[in-house]
Amino acid sequence: MNAYLVSFLAGLFVGVIYYCIHVRSPAPPLVALVGLLGMVVGEAAAPRVRALITKSTPEASATPKEMPEETK
Repeated sequence: MNAYLVSFLAGLFVGVIYYCIHVRSPAPPLVALVGLLGMVVGEAAAPRVRALITKSTPEASATPKEMPEETK
């Protein structure tokens, strides 16, 4: 959470500087921002989907059992 706050504040600071010196922001178009949002959502969803898949297949989620020792 702290990294997000620092990032937001840095962006806000740069935006104010751009405004003061009358520079247009080099921000990407809306389509690119939506694509980035999709990447973030996909990155967050991947571990959850993997957990659902491994829970549904018993072979993948089963822990290996110890082999019984042979008696002589």
